This record gives sequence, structure tokens and C-alpha cells, in this order.
Amino acid sequence: MTLTLDVITLGVPEVRSAGRFYATALSCAVTGDRDDGDDSDAGDAGDVGDPVNLDLHGTGRLALSATGRLAAEPAAPGFRGYLLTYVLDRPAEVRALMDAAVRGGAEVLKPARKALFGSFSGVFRAPDGSVWKPVAATGKDTGSAAERPLPTETTLILGVSAPKASKAFYEALGMTADRDYGNKYIDFHPARAAARLCLMERGVLAKDAGITEGGGGLSSTVLTHAAGSRQEVDALLASAAAAGGRITGGAAETAGGYSGSFSDPDGFLWKVTY
Repeated sequence: MTLTLDVITLGVPEVRSAGRFYATALSCAVTGDRDDGDDSDAGDAGDVGDPVNLDLHGTGRLALSATGRLAAEPAAPGFRGYLLTYVLDRPAEVRALMDAAVRGGAEVLKPARKALFGSFSGVFRAPDGSVWKPVAATGKDTGSAAERPLPTETTLILGVSAPKASKAFYEALGMTADRDYGNKYIDFHPARAAARLCLMERGVLAKDAGITEGGGGLSSTVLTHAAGSRQEVDALLASAAAAGGRITGGAAETAGGYSGSFSDPDGFLWKVTY
């Protein structure tokens, strides 16, 4: 039993326009729930409120759902408590992605430039309000940007009150810490084709994202783990409750299978589904 971050679902005001933005900025194919296998018009997948899905080039999956349909509270003004990091090969690709995001209507929170420890990054806020940080591990270009810059990893950094305590919670659900810098930064080994989960203190993360407004914003985000059995769903919910989480939806049969949900000690909502 190991919790994995298989799908990150963002609540957005308009699914279709958000799908177009991410299809352009991240060079992702977008498909709707009623996908017919034809991605030629992927940016238009679904009606205005139909959920759509994006494959982040094998580094995780992103889903977009109308805020009113999402099983999470709508986002409020202020820091939403998380940052999505998109890891690329070289600075030229960071600049190219930032430029594509701006053309799609994103707001630059931090311009692309050299950062700490020799890295290179920028930060933008997507039109739906989500905050993204494209980053390269090196500040030196070894070539021009690829026509479609592809990530080597996608990470979700959660802003939590106490990273060490949050680490203990997620370890109780089977996750294994990778880099552990105490209350400064902790991350976990990602599963294959899944996003990496990271933890930082909420105020520090807001500063890193370049967000200066108040920190009362809600996330309007649901994190999904695809379980391998009904028994795994039950076991993860039980472990979450025992470790200090809150069961927000008991395991039950659904139209698509079997699922339940819980929130971690900082209120981030998870759905476990089979």
C-alpha cells in the first residue's frame, strides 16, 4: 500500500479555455471524458463544463474540472497553498514555455532568470489561477529550445504548516522520502508516470512563488491516487484517519468503480479510487 500522486485535478472557471491554455503552454494533448480518440482538435475537448485530461508527457496527469463540479471548496483570493513545478532540460526551454504561457494569457510572477544553486526558473500564474514554476537544473544552455519542450519531471509542492509532521503523515500512507531538509524542503520518490509530491512551509512557498497577497486562499484542487483494489482503497483511508487525516467521503461503490476521499492535516483533499 503506497499512496501515489496519479492525477492532479484543478478546479477552473471555464474548462474549455483552460484546456486550450495548457495545450498550448505545455504542448499537451487534451482529451475529454467523451473522447473519440481524435486529438486533432484537442484544445476544444469537452463542453464548457465537461472535465478534460492532460498527459504531462509521462510525468503525471492533469485534469481540469469546472469549479462547481469539483469535490473541493472553490478557490478564494490569496495564495492557494501549492506550486506546480515543471522540470525542463535547459534555460532556453524555460524561456520558451514562459513565453508561450504569456501569449496564452498567463501573468508573470517571476521572470525567467538564474536562481539558487545554479538553476534557472520563472514563475507564472495561469488564467485559471494556478501557479506554475518551469525550471531547469542548470543555468547554462547547451542548445536551443526543443520545438516542444518536454518535462523530465512534474512536481506538486504543498505549502504546509509543519513539513516534518506532514512528512510523517505521508510516510504512514507508504510514501518514501527522497530529499529531506527538515522543515525547509521534503520530497518523496515518485511512482512511474506519476508526479512527485513535495512539502514546504506555506509562507516560504508563497515567497518562492512570488505571491505577495494574503495567504487565505483555498486550493480548489483534488489529488487522486489510482488504487489497485477495493482493499487498497479501504486500507489507505484507514491509514489516513489513523495518521491524523480526516475522512471526507467514506469508501463506496460509484458509477465508475469504488472510491473514497480524505484530507491531510493541512486540508489538502485526496481521492482514492479503484
